Amino acid sequence: MTIPLRRPDPAPARDPVAVARALAPTLAPLAASDDRDGRFAHASLAAIREAGLAALTVPAARGGGGAGLAVASAVIGTLAEADPAASLVLAMQCVHHTSLANARGWPAGIVERLQRAAVHEGAFVNALRVEPALGSPARGGLPETVARATPGGWRVSGRKIYSTGAPILSHGLVWARTDEAAPRVGLVLVPMAAPGVRIEETWDHLGLRASGSHDVVLDGVLVPDDHALDLRPPAAWAGPDPVTLAWNTTLLASLYDGVARAAQAWLCAHLAERAPANLGAPLASLPRFQEAVGENARRLAVNRRLLRSVAAETDAGAPPSAEESGVVKLTVTETAIAVVQDAVALVGNPGLSRRNPLERHLRDVLCARIHTPQGDAVRLAAGRAALGV
Repeated sequence: MTIPLRRPDPAPARDPVAVARALAPTLAPLAASDDRDGRFAHASLAAIREAGLAALTVPAARGGGGAGLAVASAVIGTLAEADPAASLVLAMQCVHHTSLANARGWPAGIVERLQRAAVHEGAFVNALRVEPALGSPARGGLPETVARATPGGWRVSGRKIYSTGAPILSHGLVWARTDEAAPRVGLVLVPMAAPGVRIEETWDHLGLRASGSHDVVLDGVLVPDDHALDLRPPAAWAGPDPVTLAWNTTLLASLYDGVARAAQAWLCAHLAERAPANLGAPLASLPRFQEAVGENARRLAVNRRLLRSVAAETDAGAPPSAEESGVVKLTVTETAIAVVQDAVALVGNPGLSRRNPLERHLRDVLCARIHTPQGDAVRLAAGRAALGV
């Protein structure tokens, strides 16, 4: 299904966070409907695109919003309170356009075309990295997806799984290896409309059901020589870029913090409205509920401080170390999970009823644990750093 789209605004004319707040009432009912039907968030992303937010982190010199991490984090968190699946697609867009703007040695013409497409067409990109056998590249290993050099360009073949936003992407940044005697590994830009690209609608998950994270099959897809954006020996990819990692972890953490804030808002409204006959007053009047809500408020206040500090430091040119970025992502997301789980436990059956959004928030927030870096990897890296081993 494709939603007809108006030409997007060249850039958000107002404060992007205000734009996101204005969109939220439109996105929330769409998110509930898309989740129930397992339908991709076309309508929500159409609204996001038409508001100019697809170009949020495209440099202002190219007509984009030129947003730093602090603004992008606030936008993603705000939209995630209404529609986390659509927000995840936008979060990946923001990360990759920031990387494009900071890339060194990439073909300037290609970078400019992608940036202008985001501004004038609302075009989306995402990295296609995960594979059935490899899993996440963050765990190491060579991809099975192969780019073969031919006289006409590169022929790319392979299968990518968990390809978030696949139905809306104009291009995929495909993680592949060459078929050379000493393989190089890196990113090859693949137009999603190219012959040989096929989307298999495999995404049927517990949470973020509208994110369209389907399989993408690449069957000898021909791309020009200059679409091999960054190919290096495998060892040259050993260390993550601190800025890119800070963006990725902060936007993911902001998204799941937004889910937790939506759960907290629903909980407060439910407790204010629910007045059992034997009590004769709303549940919100009872100290037990007041304390529980206060504990969640405390957790969310700490989350907000963590996210703001990392964003401010990154925007100032001093991003945290890879280990610390992982720690912040893990801390914020585990806190978000605790907020939603405790809200469900506090209200009982209504919290697990599909007629209430809290059940969906619980399913969505649990997806935080599968995003790289995962909890075990974060703890291992932090432990090794602390021990100096």
